[in-house]
Amino acid sequence: MRVIGASWSESTKELYGTGLLIFHVYCDIHGIPEHHRAPVSSHVFAAFLSSCAGAYSGSSISNYAAAVRAWHLLHRLEWRVNEPEYKALLEGATRLAPAASKRSKRAPFTLEILEIFHSLMDHDNPHDAAIFACIVCSFFCIARLGEFTVPAISKFNPTKHITRASLFFTQNHQNLPVIKFSIPMTKTSPTGEDVHCVPHILPSPSDPKTALDNHARINVSNVESHLFTWKHPTGGLRPLSKKEVIKRIDSITKAHPNLLDLKGHSLRIGGTLFYLLKGVPFDVVKTMGRWSSESFTLYLRHHALVLAPFLQNQPDTLNNLRQYILPPMR
Repeated sequence: MRVIGASWSESTKELYGTGLLIFHVYCDIHGIPEHHRAPVSSHVFAAFLSSCAGAYSGSSISNYAAAVRAWHLLHRLEWRVNEPEYKALLEGATRLAPAASKRSKRAPFTLEILEIFHSLMDHDNPHDAAIFACIVCSFFCIARLGEFTVPAISKFNPTKHITRASLFFTQNHQNLPVIKFSIPMTKTSPTGEDVHCVPHILPSPSDPKTALDNHARINVSNVESHLFTWKHPTGGLRPLSKKEVIKRIDSITKAHPNLLDLKGHSLRIGGTLFYLLKGVPFDVVKTMGRWSSESFTLYLRHHALVLAPFLQNQPDTLNNLRQYILPPMR
């Protein structure tokens, strides 16, 4: 059980815990006996998913179903669910999802938006200095925001989260400066991954090297601290949480009339767009973002409506994008 349990990340286990709770609440309400819950009968499982349809998003229901299935796997219970019916139920639940559960397409961060953020933030403030450095590094590394932050300030773990010792200023084979971040553990790699970006040649408000230097000057801490540790007004040091970054992004976008709906994932979309507009080939961007071929295609397909308008003036790049998002000719 310990070995199988180790195959899921802590965040996935927490998500599955929620799914199991909802499943058992459903069973309790309807008086379903234990022997119909584990192993779950195909009828009970179908009734459970059907009861969720129309109330939750398709992805939420899919996670609840995966939780029940993982529970069976962990305890070596027989999985008696009718697979074609299971798939059809999830597809139907997605179609029946309430409009309120569907997220709007996220606008991407751009260089212009980063400059607006720079102008609206106090770079002598420890909180803003850490957040701005985190934002620009996430953008230029095409990193997930969660890779540069912690899920909660009480959950910082130097074996899982990026620290000051994980930051390297180095050079490539042409002796050009490179900033390397060694992330101990990521969503797709339990053994960690490296991400990179480069300092700007000309002075720029969005230069990651300048932002990192400013952050290090104001938020002094040891090498074992979280990379974006910041000084709290009470005098203590805090690792930077994802919630803090998103909260600050929200406060700036709401205060500025020309900014669209920006969220944490807007940084990854924006970083992808930035390099595509620079003429970086799709396969290089895919490598920088650490996608497999299939997941990169799915990513571009999901965000095609966001990316396409920005690529209108680059017909070659836009046509290349179409090759990824359109189904193959048969």
